[in-house]
Parts: sequence; C-alpha cells; structure tokens
Amino acid sequence: MYSMTTHIPVMQKEVLEFLNLKPGNCVVDCTLGTGGHSSEILRKIGPKGYVIGIDRDADSLAVAKERLKGFNGCCNFVQQDFRHIDTVLQELGVREVDAILFDLGISSFQLDNPERGFSIRLDGPLDMRMDKNSYISASDILNSLSEEEISSILRNFGQERWHNRIARFLVKQREKTPIESTSDLSSSVLRAIPGHQKRQRIHPATRTFQALRIAVNRELEALEIALDKCIDFLKKDGRICVISFHSLEDKIVKEKFRYFAKEKKLKILTKKPLQPKDAEVYSNPRSRSARLRAAERIK
Repeated sequence: MYSMTTHIPVMQKEVLEFLNLKPGNCVVDCTLGTGGHSSEILRKIGPKGYVIGIDRDADSLAVAKERLKGFNGCCNFVQQDFRHIDTVLQELGVREVDAILFDLGISSFQLDNPERGFSIRLDGPLDMRMDKNSYISASDILNSLSEEEISSILRNFGQERWHNRIARFLVKQREKTPIESTSDLSSSVLRAIPGHQKRQRIHPATRTFQALRIAVNRELEALEIALDKCIDFLKKDGRICVISFHSLEDKIVKEKFRYFAKEKKLKILTKKPLQPKDAEVYSNPRSRSARLRAAERIK
C-alpha cells in the first residue's frame, strides 16, 4: 500500500492564492487524487465549507477518503471522469460553486505503482488506465492498431519526432511477441530511435508513454468537454485554476479561457502560465513541467 504522503501537491500556495477561498465556500476538485490539494482547501473553507472531489481512480479515492476523514461531512467523493462534471453536480443538487480546480496529469501515487503501468523505469503490465474498469489498455492499443494509427497517436499526443520509426518497430516487434510490459515498450523505443537521440535529459520513451496514456484515457477530449461545461457552474466572482503538465493540455486551457473571455464570461488572471519556483522544483522535481492558469467568472 502506498503512503498517503507519496504525492506532493504541485504549486499548492499558488492554487490557494488564485482560488481566493473563503469560509463556507463550495469547491469542486476535479482531480482529487489522494487529496493533497483538497486537504488544504478544506482547512481554508472551514467546517461550513464543502469539497466535491472527483477522480476516475478508485485506488486514489480510497486514499483520499482516509486522508480527509478528519473533515467528516465536508467532502463528497465521486468516482467519475471529470468530463461528466455537469452530471455529478446535478445529481448532488448543486447549481453553482465558488471554485473549481484541475490538477492534470498523473500522480506520484499512480506513477510509483508498477502494477498501473505508467512508469518507464518500473517494470509492470502495460496498462495505463486511470479507471481500471475501462476496457482499453495501452497494451491493447499497441497490439491491435495499425502502424499508421500508432504513429498518429505518437505524433498527435506525444509530439514524438520519431513516431514513424517507433510505430514501425513496434509493429515488427509484436509479430514476434506481444508488447505486454512497460519494459517491453521502453526497450523497444530505445532500439527504434537513432543512437544520438538516446543521450537526452529525459528518457527517450517519455513521449511515447505520454501519448499512449493520453490515448488510453482520452485525456485531451475529456479536458475540452469539462472546461466547456464547468464554467456555467461557477458563481459570479468564482475562480477556476488549471495545472497542466505538457503543451497540449496548456494549449487547450489557454484557448478555452480566451474563448470564454471573449464571451464576457471569464476574466483571465494569468496572462502567462505560472511555473513552479526554483525551490519547489528542487524539492519536488516532478513539478518542473507544471503550468498554472487561472480565471474568474465575471457574469
């Protein structure tokens, strides 16, 4: 069992500042995870405040429930894809909220569990499903889609320069033996790319793993849908914060905020995305790629 303190919330000080929380607020944490952000949010909004915590991952929700048990009655835990935020709030009888938070990407709790298949460095089954009840795993994709389809996933979701070579190699590899583990995938990528590309700061298979995770969980699609829906649930002067971890996510958030600003629904509070301070990156290297954008409902 993984520790409740395994995952360190990213840019927590900045999140609390931009959400501008007050006692008694109702907040939706669309990516509850293990409850790191929500534990501090609940302290800010006090015993009359309320957090609706949404997450696809049943394991993370179980840890969050344990972590937040001291806030009995102040938090509702919902296992759901945040693209269905409208259904979640309607079923709870909630018409409007004071703040909404998205902390995108994958948590250390998930990444450090080899059985989940997210890690390049830990050998385990090539799964990558946020919701373990979902039907399609990363292994299913790699062992069933065509070379062209795999190449497209690596290009569009991973921005992988060598998408054609990697896809071609993976298809040839699976003809010999199915690609079923994280080590199968990472070693295949290493063999597929040119030698001089293997000397990088990040692991050469990082973009491939990212692309497959996004495809398995349909993450970019879910983000667009959720952002379109959630703005209408924000009260006037309510705040929304989104922490993204790669350019594809950040681009969606930037464009959605700009669209709603033109519609006179939002005021953008961050002209450029905020990045973690050096001290945070030093103490939590996984925060280095985080980007935070915030906006306020104006009508």
